[in-house]
Amino acid sequence: MGLLEGKVAIVTGAGRGIGRGEALELARQGAKVVVNDVGASVTGEDATGEGEDTKIADVVVEVIQERGGEAVANYDNVATWSGAANAVAQAVDAFGHLDVVVNNAGILRDAVIVNMTEEQFDSVVAVHLKGTMGMTHHAANHWRERSKAGEDVKAAIVNTVSSAGLQGNVGQANYGAAKAGIAALTVISSLELGRYGARANAIAPGGMTRMVGVAVAKDIEIKEADEYPEDGPFERLNPGNSAPMVAWLASDASAPVTGQVFRAVGNTLAHYRGWSLGEMIETPKEPRRWNPEELTDVVFGRIFGAKATGLQMGG
Repeated sequence: MGLLEGKVAIVTGAGRGIGRGEALELARQGAKVVVNDVGASVTGEDATGEGEDTKIADVVVEVIQERGGEAVANYDNVATWSGAANAVAQAVDAFGHLDVVVNNAGILRDAVIVNMTEEQFDSVVAVHLKGTMGMTHHAANHWRERSKAGEDVKAAIVNTVSSAGLQGNVGQANYGAAKAGIAALTVISSLELGRYGARANAIAPGGMTRMVGVAVAKDIEIKEADEYPEDGPFERLNPGNSAPMVAWLASDASAPVTGQVFRAVGNTLAHYRGWSLGEMIETPKEPRRWNPEELTDVVFGRIFGAKATGLQMGG
């Protein structure tokens, strides 16, 4: 019996890379899986001239079925409210209910801020942040209805974030802002959805995927999560390596973990602590408004501990 026996899960962007590895692992752990993927290029556009390739979702479904699991393909664009609604509805229609949502779908349209277009910004935020919100919204309504009907709901959301959003990366203002937004959405979802029996967590995964190839702008060997990592020699950059943490967070074994963000890359796990307040400094002698001229010594001396130039986040 796997950790997810009897669970029904949706994995968005599950045709390739990280999402494919997650879908395979969730199925291996006993979940019935809705494999969502529109089949687009890394940029969300038709880069090959052949149009959207829905076959990649079908291939993952076939692999799961060949291994004795249950899965169906879904081709909806979860960046749209209606697409997210359709994905949730298909899970319920196909398997009777929904327990797990893994929000993984994403695209890249990198550019430095001075060159970034409105369309580049909006399209990336739409897929990553709005797509995560749409899936969360429609799944949450499903869980609320079940909870109100008296069912003991045990549901989970696992979102996908990135160091580009949590630590920053040049050329990825759109992607990083979306990922930072997803981290915040994860925390808020955990606060709001607990009453309906749902938890929300996030991971920052890793692996040599198509998106990594575009981001680093060099020829790399793209790895596909075709097999479970333990079936052969360990490969640190196999996208499937992040999947066990996703499966655990999706399972009841991880209760009551919620509102947390983790990094899962290769054979390593780490817990992001997020924004935290440092020393609280008050005006000297009595409560009053700060004078701007006081703040140079206070900020550099008390907060940073030195008067240094070029201080950046984390510096």
